[in-house]
This record gives sequence, C-alpha cells and structure tokens, in this order.
Amino acid sequence: MIILISDANILIDMEEGDLLDALFELPYQFTVPDLLYFDELETHHADLLDKGLVIGELSSTTMTYAIKLIQRVRGPSRNDCFALALAKQEICPLLTGDRALNRVAREEGIEVRGTLWVVEEMIEPQIITVDGARRAYCQMRDSGRRLPWDIAFAQLDKLAK
Repeated sequence: MIILISDANILIDMEEGDLLDALFELPYQFTVPDLLYFDELETHHADLLDKGLVIGELSSTTMTYAIKLIQRVRGPSRNDCFALALAKQEICPLLTGDRALNRVAREEGIEVRGTLWVVEEMIEPQIITVDGARRAYCQMRDSGRRLPWDIAFAQLDKLAK
C-alpha cells in the first residue's frame, strides 16, 4: 500500500467537503506526524484514527533534519516541516494545500500532491461522482477553504465529459 503523508490542511479540506469517509476508501495509507496529530488534530479530530489515519514517528535523524528545516525556511509552520520531514523519511509523497509548504517540499525533492489530486483519485474508482465532487468543492469554498477554484471546477468539467 502506498503511504501518503498529510498535513492538517488536506484533512480539513476533506472534512469541510464531507469527504473524510471517501478519503479512507482510497487504497492509500494516510499518515501524519505524531507531533502534528497531537498538536492540531487530536482534540477535535480524534475520530480520524478510527477512520484509518496512521500516526507516524520521526526518527532521531529525521527530527534533526526537521529542526534544521524549521530554522532555515520561511513560510511553512513547524508542524508542516514535521510532515515534510516524515515524507522525506518514508520516501513518499506529501499531501498539502499549503503554498509555502508545497514550495519548500519541492525544493527538498519531495513529491507533492494536493486536494484536487485527492478528489480526482476518488472520482476515478467511483468512490464519489463528479456531482458529489462538485458539491464537496462548493462546501469547501463556502467554508472559506482556499483552493484554485477555477482549476478545480474546470477539472470536474473535463471529467464529466
């Protein structure tokens, strides 16, 4: 099974779009760093573990890398840097919708995927329909999530044909 390391941003997008259950139907292992989980998700999103979210641990070497990264880069939060470091440790893609984290991850040689990719991955095996994705995007937009809406809806128009 392919491991995908996620920041909190992607999980919040999925929650706002009522796509969390669909997310965990995908044939991937969704993992977040333990530090990020306990700091940002545990209090209000503890149910993510029941749905299938896995908590990952940074090795001591990776923790050292993450701390140096936090000191060196501007933009990504501390927890974002932990997610990037875990993706580097596990040699797997990073899921993020955060522009600054995306930039730094690419500079660090990490493959990055975002919410639009995740939604398309749900449509292909018919976990959700194009109309369901459109409703989810509208809910995300209405709740204040920031995505490239023109690209998101254009992607759905192409998939609907």
